[in-house]
Amino acid sequence: MNASELFSVKDCVIVITGASQGIGKSLAELYVTNGAKVALVARNRSALEAVKEELGNGENVAIFPFDVTETAQLPKLAEVVFERFGAIDVLVNNAGTNITKPAIEFTEAEWDAVLDLNLKSAFFFSQAVYPYMKKQGGGKIIHMSSQMAEVGYYKRSAYSSSKGGVKQLTKALAIEWAGDHILVNAVGPTFIETPLTATMMEDDAFKTDVLSRIPLGRLAKTEDLFGAMLYLSSGASNMVTGQTLYVDGGWTSW
Repeated sequence: MNASELFSVKDCVIVITGASQGIGKSLAELYVTNGAKVALVARNRSALEAVKEELGNGENVAIFPFDVTETAQLPKLAEVVFERFGAIDVLVNNAGTNITKPAIEFTEAEWDAVLDLNLKSAFFFSQAVYPYMKKQGGGKIIHMSSQMAEVGYYKRSAYSSSKGGVKQLTKALAIEWAGDHILVNAVGPTFIETPLTATMMEDDAFKTDVLSRIPLGRLAKTEDLFGAMLYLSSGASNMVTGQTLYVDGGWTSW
């Protein structure tokens, strides 16, 4: 088998949350370029429409404006996506948020906002797509975790807690759903160059500290995730489940 066949996602139906910007948008471009059919999920309809127009791939791209923290409605979202494409092969739980402030200052509402999006929605959307994956004989779920699932850092108590939860959720679902041939894994990036982190990196002291913790000496780019995502989405990873693949430049190796 050649590499293009091994890592192929051609004609796979891939659902991506948080698809209107940043990592989610880049992943949509990656999958469409490689022949996949993508369902783009995010709250902002106009932003989704702009992404769809950029992708320009007609029937292979569909948008689903939706707030994934509305967990009671996630089964309906899964149903609509399945009706549109006739399958759900890969779910990428990418939607996420962060609130950076000292732990002592966190409010309950802020804690809930981070955990609800980063962890709770990932669980309940996975639960919602499960029946469709089981019926079709299997599927793949990829959670967007973080190096913060393994290490602590300043002003990230809620975020680290959510990503630690994602790591354990990945393991638990992988064990429970292995018999249904549903593989569950996660990708854990370091700080990635995005519009969100650009603001953080304007703080020279913060940027210096972050870079000092990354042995490869640079921030990640969104394209640094592409190999891991194609691997976990394709047949190349058919014996891999319950794992978190860190794309962190070596941060978690200290």
